[in-house]
Amino acid sequence: MRTLRLALAQINVTVGDLEGNFRKMLSYIEQAAALQADLIAFPEMALTGYPAEDLLLRPEFSEDNLRYLEQLIPYSKEITILTGFVDRRDDIFNAAALLHRQSLAGIYHKQYLPNYGVFDENRYFQAGKENPVYRLNEINIGVNICEDIWYPGGPTRDQTLYGNAEIIINISASPYAMGKVKDRNNMLAVRAEDNEVILAYLNLVGGQDELIFDGQSVIISEEGEFIAKAPAFQEALIVADLHPDNVFSKRLHDPRRRKEKLFIPAGKAVEQIILPPTEKKQKNPLPAPAVAADLEVVEEVYEALKLGVRDYVYKNRFSNIVFGLSGGIDSALVSVIAVDALGKENVIAISMPGDFTSKASVAEARQIAENLDIRFHEIGIQKLFEAYLQELQPLFEGAAPDITEENIQARIRGNILMAYSNKFGAMVLTTGNKSEFSTGYCTLYGDMAGGFAVIKDVPKLLVYELCRYRNRLAGYELIPESVLTKPPSAELRPNQQDSDSLPPYEILDPIIEAYVERDLAFEEIVDRGFDPEVVKKVINLVNNNEYKRRQGAPGIKITSRAFGKDRRFPITNRYSG
Repeated sequence: MRTLRLALAQINVTVGDLEGNFRKMLSYIEQAAALQADLIAFPEMALTGYPAEDLLLRPEFSEDNLRYLEQLIPYSKEITILTGFVDRRDDIFNAAALLHRQSLAGIYHKQYLPNYGVFDENRYFQAGKENPVYRLNEINIGVNICEDIWYPGGPTRDQTLYGNAEIIINISASPYAMGKVKDRNNMLAVRAEDNEVILAYLNLVGGQDELIFDGQSVIISEEGEFIAKAPAFQEALIVADLHPDNVFSKRLHDPRRRKEKLFIPAGKAVEQIILPPTEKKQKNPLPAPAVAADLEVVEEVYEALKLGVRDYVYKNRFSNIVFGLSGGIDSALVSVIAVDALGKENVIAISMPGDFTSKASVAEARQIAENLDIRFHEIGIQKLFEAYLQELQPLFEGAAPDITEENIQARIRGNILMAYSNKFGAMVLTTGNKSEFSTGYCTLYGDMAGGFAVIKDVPKLLVYELCRYRNRLAGYELIPESVLTKPPSAELRPNQQDSDSLPPYEILDPIIEAYVERDLAFEEIVDRGFDPEVVKKVINLVNNNEYKRRQGAPGIKITSRAFGKDRRFPITNRYSG
C-alpha cells in the first residue's frame, strides 16, 4: 500500500521576524525528520508572518524572505518541505514553495485573494492561475492556499479531477472568530468528500495585532472523516500516515468522475510535476494521530483572549502589564486573563478610588488582587480631581456640573496608568468591552488610554459568561460573586449605574450584534421585537462615536465583525439611513 507520512507544523510566527521564523521551522523539520516524515508543511506565509500588510510594499522585505527560502532548501535533503512565503516576479504573490532533494521543486500561487473584512490581499498580491500537482513516490499531491479551499469549483476540484490529486494540502492563515471553526470544519469535510480526496488543512496559530489564529489544523479522509485534529490556540506537530490507495478505490466506484473528466475545459489543464523518488526505508510505526476535542464557545473565546494578550505583549517586547482594577466586572475579567496569559509576576493592578467609588468596589478590587497574588497599588484621585476643578473654576464659572467632571476623573486615572507605564515600562491594558466601545460609553484619553484593549470585541453579556467560566475552572470565587451580581457602574457621580445612560445589556447587546455585525437596517432590528426608540438611540450612539473608536487602542477580534480593520466607517458622515 502506498503511504505518505505527512507532518503538519502548526506554528506561531511573528510578522517580520524572518530569522526567528526560519529557526522555528528548522526545529520542526528536525522533529518531523526524527519521526521519519516524508513531507512537512508549514502555514501560509510562514517565513514572513501573516498579515505582513504594507511591509509587502517594501521591495527589500520580499527580497529578504526569498533569501531565507534559499537557506531552507538544503534542509530538504531527507524530507520534502512545503512552506508559505512571498514569491517575487513581475509582481509579488502569496505563494507556497515545495522543496525536495535540496532543490526548489515547484511554486504554487494563491488564486482566490480575500478582500473583505480584515483582508486586503488585492492591495498587495497578484492572483495565481496555475494548478500544479506533484507526484512524490507515486502519490499525487495538490497544494493550495487558504481561501482557495473555500470555493467548491476552485483549485481543489481542478487538482483532483484533472490532475488526479489524491492528497490536497491547504496551508492557511485563517483568523479566529466565535463559531467559525465549526463552519470551517464542515466545509472542509464536504470538500474532502465531494472531491474524494484526503485533505490536510494546516492553519497558523498565534496573535498578530487584532487577529488571533486558532490553529485547529485537521486531516480529513476521502470519506469526510477526521483522521487528526490539532489543538486550539497552541503550537503542535501532527504526523499521520496517509493511504492514497483508499482514494483510488473510492473513485473506482464513482462513475460521475469518469463523465466529468471526459472533457477538460479550456484553462483547466493541470501540470503534473514528477519529483525525484526518495529512498524507501522501513519506518517505525506511528501512534494513532491525536484528535483534539472541540472547545465550547466560552472556553474557545477565553483561550483566544489569553493567546491574544500573551502574543501582543511579548511580540512587542514588553515583559509586564499594568491596568486599572476598579472592582467592576470588566477589569476583573482582564485581570484573570492577564495572569493566565503572562503569569502573576508580570501583572500590576492599580486601584484609583475617588469620592464616588464605593467601599465595596475598593474591597472587591483588593480581594481580586489577593486571589490572583498580583502586585496591587491604591492611589486615590480625589485630591487631583479637586485640583483640576480649582484650576478650571475660572473657565467653568456659571456652568453646571455635567459629564465633563466625570470625564476628568477618568482622564486622571488614565494619566496615572500612563505615568506608571512610562516610569517602569509596563504596557497599559484597557478594560472596556464591546458594548461600551459601540455606544461611546467610555472616555477618550481616560479609560480608553492604553496599549491594548483586551475585551474590546467582547459584548457585556459575554463578559459575565467568561467570568463565570473562569470561576468554574478555579473551583471557587476567584472573581467574587458580588462583582458578578452588582449593577454595573462607572462610579463617576453619585448613585450612577450603566442603565442610566444605556438600555439594559440584555437589550443593548443583541441590537449591537444586529447592527454592527450583521448590518441589519433599523426596520429589520425593530421587526425582531425591539422598541423603535431604543433601536434608534443605539444606532445613533454607534454612528456618533466612530471618532472615539478610531483613537482607541487595538484590541482582540473574537466576533464575526470587530471595530477596526473589520468595520470601517467614515468619521465625517451624515448618512442617517
